[in-house]
This record gives sequence, structure tokens and C-alpha cells, in this order.
Amino acid sequence: MSRRYQEPSHAPTISRDDPRAGATTRGHERKRVTQAHLGMLLWALFVGLSFPAVGLLSDGLPPLLLTAMRFGIAALVLAPLAWRQSDGRPGWRTLLLYAAMGLCLAGFFGTMFWAAHRVSALSMATLFVSVPLLAYCLGRGLGVEQRAGRLLAILALGASGALGLAWAENGGDFSGMQLGFGELGFFFGCVASALYPVLSKWGLANGSLPTQAGLRTFWSLVAGAVLIGLMGAIWERPAALLHMNLLDLLLVTYLGVFSSAMTFFLQQRATTALTPGAVTAYSYLVPFVSMLLLFFDQPARMGWHWLPGSLLVILAIGLLLRRDGQPSR
Repeated sequence: MSRRYQEPSHAPTISRDDPRAGATTRGHERKRVTQAHLGMLLWALFVGLSFPAVGLLSDGLPPLLLTAMRFGIAALVLAPLAWRQSDGRPGWRTLLLYAAMGLCLAGFFGTMFWAAHRVSALSMATLFVSVPLLAYCLGRGLGVEQRAGRLLAILALGASGALGLAWAENGGDFSGMQLGFGELGFFFGCVASALYPVLSKWGLANGSLPTQAGLRTFWSLVAGAVLIGLMGAIWERPAALLHMNLLDLLLVTYLGVFSSAMTFFLQQRATTALTPGAVTAYSYLVPFVSMLLLFFDQPARMGWHWLPGSLLVILAIGLLLRRDGQPSR
């Protein structure tokens, strides 16, 4: 069977030095950054929607062990994706970094549940506002954040808005704000929370972590589930899990899939394109989502005192989306 003659293609090729190649690369980077921002908007929605689900859980269940269950379910959901993306067993440096990331998760959730009985909700909400600023400072220390005065201004604006929402939630009163041993403990938990995306970015920068977001999410959740589970086994009563009913199991499964698997995957995906400060800035949107849910459930609580904080948060996120910064390296 004779082959048909095909004339050689004369389509022009684009060399690396061609300006069009640089434009294509910049366009691809801008697309990645835009997708990362959109993913973090979805992240804020998932996190905000998780709080009503947590409130439906039966009283008396051990929170650390429930969190370990959520992380375990999330890891199972991500296991097929991690299997497809895996190139083999992680090296010891990678495993140590995953353990450190899991320790960050355990540190935050451990101190959060410990402080919940010792610290007012207003104090915890106020201290959590520091996470994006802490992430920026830690990122500067590890060399994964560039000096960016505009980003700092945006983070300060978002922090002011989140504080305004915390003030409105507390009935326009900051008298419940205290500083003591419990607040100090939760602050260290906030440092651990801020360190998680910083370690992820640092591991990506030095090649210790894989570029696949699903793989990083899976292993960090496995490490977190093991460490938080050990904390729960020591400090809580595992037998209390036997009191879970069908609704509790369904809620924990929902939280594992959406509040853990999806949120940590979106955060890891965004970390590839954004800096830790920009990623954690979306935590300012979470109280805004919670406020909207509160208005839907209790319209009588609507009032003008919610407006200043809401406007500042929306303005901060809008400026972050429009920020003309280069994608992080």
C-alpha cells in the first residue's frame, strides 16, 4: 500500500527568545493565578458552610477524634488521585516535611479545642485574624514571600474588616476580649496554622514536595489524621464515639469530603501559584460567609453594625484579586 506524499510543514516555530513565547508564558501564569484565586473563593464558601454542619453534631462527642475521622475520610477520598499522581514512595526528606505539616494541623486543632473551654469566642476570632499576617512574616523568614507593601496593606485592611465582623457578632462590644494563658496557647495554634502553607510553599521551592496538589494534600492529611488521632486517644475518651448516630456519621462524612478534602486540596493548589500571605488572606471571607448564613437563619439579627466590617473584607478581597503582582516563584 503506497503512502501518500505529504509536503513538509512550513508552520513557523516559536523559539524561547521570541517575544511571543514570553507572552504565552505570562498568559499561562496569569491563568494559573486567576484559577488559584477562584479556588480560594470556593474554599471560603466551603469553610463557612461547615460551621452549621458542626453545630448539628451530637453533644459530648470527642472533637479531636472527630477531626481525625474527618481527615481520614478526606485522605480516603483523595487516595485515588494521589495514587495516579504518585511516582513511588516519598523520600525521607519529603516524609519529614509531611510530618511537620501534619504537626501544624495537629497543633492548630489541638490548641483550638483546648482553648475553646478557656477562651471567649471573641478572643479566638480576634487572634485568628493574625494568621495571614503571620503567614506573610513566616514566609519572609523562609524566603517564599517577597517584600510587598501593597499585600501588607491589603492584609491589614482585611484584618480590620474581620475584627469588625467579630465586633458585630459580639453585639458591638469588645469587653469580652482578654489576654491570658489560654489566649497565648491559641495564638501558638494560629502560628501553626500560618506555618502550614508556608512549609508547603517552601517545600515546593526547594523541590522537597511534589508539584501535584492532590499528592501533597493526601500525605499532609494522613500525617494530620495520625497525630490528631493520637492526641485524641490520650486526652479524650475514644469510647464516646460509640454514641454517634446515623446523622453524626453523615455529617462527619460531609465534613471530611467538603470541609477537609476539598478545602485542603484547593489551598494546596493555590499555594503553587500564590504566596502564603495571599492564600491565607481568604480566611477573612469566612466570617463574612458565616454572617450571610446567620442572616438567612435569623433575619432579625440584621443591622447596620455589620456593614463596616463587611465592606472592609469585600474591599480587601477585591484589591487582592486586582493586585498586579507577579506569580510567586
